[in-house]
Amino acid sequence: MKWSIHQLQKYRQGALPLDEAVNLDSVKKRNPEIRDIKPVHVTGSCIIGSKKLTCHFHLEGVMTLPCSRTWEDVEFPFSVETDEQFSWDEATLATDDNIHPVIGEIIDPTPIFEELILLEVPLQIFSENAADMKSAEGKGWSYTTNEEHEERLREEKKKVDPRLAGLADFFNSDKE
Repeated sequence: MKWSIHQLQKYRQGALPLDEAVNLDSVKKRNPEIRDIKPVHVTGSCIIGSKKLTCHFHLEGVMTLPCSRTWEDVEFPFSVETDEQFSWDEATLATDDNIHPVIGEIIDPTPIFEELILLEVPLQIFSENAADMKSAEGKGWSYTTNEEHEERLREEKKKVDPRLAGLADFFNSDKE
């Protein structure tokens, strides 16, 4: 999805309607946790002025992420609404930091779409059968639920190292 400034001039009297499916596979290179992303449906409209383009975007899609517990694929739907401005005029860019500069004659919103999707990636996501997983172990790591961890701590507290068993009664004796 790219537009030339000259091409947009024919929409000066009205809004440019948007309704496209955009392939954003490049977002997987920026965040390796994203295993797959289906084409993102972009809708909205853009209004062109003499020195800037103002767009309202609505992005909907589904990305595949790893489950935080089981490492299985989990499909995560997302929906983002945003208003973005692009300008090719130096004076307009100097007055507002929230306007994206246009370099050359082509407006490409793809990097903005990538940033918006990267912001939607959750810190943790769980698959449907992640709740069934009580514990797991691997080389140098283990996973248990809070209840199992507390039970293990209670059992360890009850067990006394046989070498230190005699010290358990040290303060209970009457001898001084």
